Parts: sequence; C-alpha cells; structure tokens
Amino acid sequence: MPQRLFIGGRWVEPDGGHYPVTDPATEETVGWAPEASRGQVDAACAAARAAFGAWSRTAPEERAVILARAADLIRERLEPYAALAQAETGATTRTARGMQVGVAAARFRRYARVEPAEWAVPPQLNEAGVMGPASVLGALAVRQPVGVVACVTSYNNPWANAAGKVAPALAMGNTVVVKPAPQDPLSVYRMAEALQAAGAPPGVVNVVSGRSVEVGEAAVASPDVDMVSFTGSTVVGQRIAEGCGRAMKRQLMELGGKGAALVFDDADLAAAVRGIGTTYSFHSGQICTAPTRVLAQRGVYERLVEQLAAYARRLPVGDPGEPGTVVGPVISAEHRERVEAYVALGRKEGATVVAGGERPPYERGFYVAPALLADCGNDMRVAREEIFGPVVVVIPFDDEEEGVALAGDSEYGLIDYVWSADVARAFRVARRLRTGGVGINTVGRNMEAPFGGFRRSGVGRDTGSYALHAYSEVQSIVWPG
Repeated sequence: MPQRLFIGGRWVEPDGGHYPVTDPATEETVGWAPEASRGQVDAACAAARAAFGAWSRTAPEERAVILARAADLIRERLEPYAALAQAETGATTRTARGMQVGVAAARFRRYARVEPAEWAVPPQLNEAGVMGPASVLGALAVRQPVGVVACVTSYNNPWANAAGKVAPALAMGNTVVVKPAPQDPLSVYRMAEALQAAGAPPGVVNVVSGRSVEVGEAAVASPDVDMVSFTGSTVVGQRIAEGCGRAMKRQLMELGGKGAALVFDDADLAAAVRGIGTTYSFHSGQICTAPTRVLAQRGVYERLVEQLAAYARRLPVGDPGEPGTVVGPVISAEHRERVEAYVALGRKEGATVVAGGERPPYERGFYVAPALLADCGNDMRVAREEIFGPVVVVIPFDDEEEGVALAGDSEYGLIDYVWSADVARAFRVARRLRTGGVGINTVGRNMEAPFGGFRRSGVGRDTGSYALHAYSEVQSIVWPG
C-alpha cells in the first residue's frame, strides 16, 4: 500500500502523489513514498504548533513513559523494521538491526530517563542597584522547550538519525515535524507509527516527505517552526543556516566530515587497519564520521598501505541480506557514479589506486569495490572533499608537527583519530586537533559524549544530556534572597 503522510495524528493522502523508493541492492521498488505539497508541510507545522502548548506542559515523567513505550515497540518490531531499513538503504543485516533500528530504540529509551531541568545559581550580593544599597539575589536556571522543531534527516541512517533528533526534542517538551531524506523515508513513517501507538498526542509528531526541495524549504521557512535540526551536506546546511539566521531560529547542524586518522610509527597497525576499515564496512563509507583521510608516519607508511589494501580486497562485497556480506551498495546509481568519478579524479591528480574502486560484476545493485588511494597529497581534491563512499586516501608525514598541521589543513572538523602506543602523545595530539571529537586508538563513540563539529562540520552539540540542552532554551528566574 502506498505510504501516506502523518499530519496532526492522521494519515493523510499526499497532494503530490507518490514516487518509488528503490532498493540499492536489487534496484527493485521497495514501496511508494508520499510527495507532500507546500500546503501540507504548512499544515504539519501548524499541527505541531497547536500541539506544543499541551505537550510542553505535560509532566516530564508522562512524556518519558511514551518514549519508553516507543522504545519497546521498536524493539518488538525489530525484524520487520530492520528488513525495511535494509531494503531502503542497502545496509547489511548487522548494520540495519544494530546500528539503525537498534540504536533508534536505545535512543528513545535513553531519553525516557528524566533529568533535572533546573539548577540553582549561587546567590549574588549586589552592593548597589534597584533593590537598594545592598541586596542578595537568588537565581534559578531553567531549561524550557524551544517550541516546534523541524528535523531534516539524512539518508545514510534513517532510524538512528531521526531518533537522535526526535527523542530528545520530545523529551524536552518540543513538538516535531520530520522531513526525512527522499531516498529512504518509509522507515521514518514506521517510527511515527510506533510513537502514535505509544500514545504520542496528535500533532506532537508529524512526518512529511518528498523529492522536491520545496518540501524541506517549506518546513525550514515555516513561521510555526522555532528551530531546525539538520543532518546532511555542508552545502545544504549553509542554505538552511542562512534562512535560520534571517528568522533568528535556533539551529543544530551536523554536517560533512573528512576525518583525519593519524597513525604514528609506534601504533598497533592491526588495530589501526581495523578502525580505518570501518569506512568500508559501515554503510559503504556513507558516514560523515569515517576516518577517510589517513595520515601515516613515514616509518609505517608502506606497511600500513599494504595492510589496508589487503584488508580492502578481502572484504565480501554484495547482497547485504547475505550473512557474510560486509560491504553493501551505495544509495543510488547517481551516487555510485559520483564515487567512481572521485576515484578517477584521484588517478588524474597523481594518486595510486592500490585497491578497489572498480564496479563489481553484478547485474543489479549500486556497488563500488572498497578503494584505497596511496601517494596522495593533502592538496588533492580526493583528500579535501567529502566523497561519502568506500574510499580511503593515505598521505605520509614525517613528524608530529607535520601530522598535526596536515590534519588541521581541512575545511572540516567533525571527528579525527589518533593511533599511537604513546598514550601521553596521543592525548597531546588530540588536544591540538581542531575537531569536535577525537578517537584515540578507537573509532567507537560514547553516546553520552557531546557530538558535533568545528568549522564547516556543523554548529552545536547533541547526544546524551547535551541533546537536552540543544533542544531547549535556558531561562533565568531571579528573586530577592
């Protein structure tokens, strides 16, 4: 059955009809997504505005119960939800179940935990002022919901990405309008379905989709929207930020990345190869946090290139539904051509393609063999631009100073990585890197740690308690002590 929009607690037929959602592995139609009109986006934003008052006044404990129920429902329906996510995104079974649907359920469960929304500020003695020659003033800082949040999500992880916005926004008492990526919106409608079944009141959650850029633009521009939370490319994020600036709207921007992985001479190379190799194994490199720009100290450069090439060549590429598959397809034929064009560009710039980059001999599916480019310079486009695919470039450096300088010579600053047996040096280097996060001898993430980027990688921080701050305004209440 063709999918309908979710507006004001009702499933609504789209004014713009439907369009096909394509399975990247088979090129078959997964389902039919709704194309919203500008009027329907406006209606969704108005519904969220109408629901905001009552929802913001609902006790945090009651909101938490709904989020916990949603987490339970998502876990109960993990198998069908993961199957849909796999069909929409081309993710491997492990990724679809664990990193997509599983993480989404965990995020709803996390924000079902009620945290204090107010904290005392130390009293202040005013020696002179409107209260007389000397007075003591007490104060309380209170987190208040922002209002209506437009959540614009990316295609690489429709479950975890949307949940990372919706769950903390709802926990803080905001209402939301979700505009999912056009390539894989069906999973986000299942999330709305779970929230509705969990007891979310009408208008608290709304979902509108479409291939037209007008759908996202209408959500961002709506006068009913107080904040925009966006995950996607830096170019699109800049346009959204300009609109938010004109209207003085709050924004949370998680944008592109070109993560540097500094591998020093004393590093555990096997561990470094496994960590860097996640670029290939996690959703075929379509992730902004991937360590795609490897900076290898001269003493290990040749061995690292050799081991990375061997690692890339032995990764099983193919049907993401098969248990042994590690690398599935990229999201679309257009994106495959983009990734292939970057590999060709790397050759033209003087890089050596030591592994992969070719199109596997499958009749169907948007596959790219994991590629490794050596002999790169940091001035090459393949080293500076976000490819968002299974492509890793390797650049040599001589000493710590040069390594840090190369890492910092980038427009991006999302997450960098350091591999070294010298823990003191690793932490010293980490503190010098101009990025929102640094992984030391790991690519793992602590989901309570702040997440976000420097420079063109974004604005703001989320995850853990930081997301509750991101989706709230801080109000101060002052009184005579």
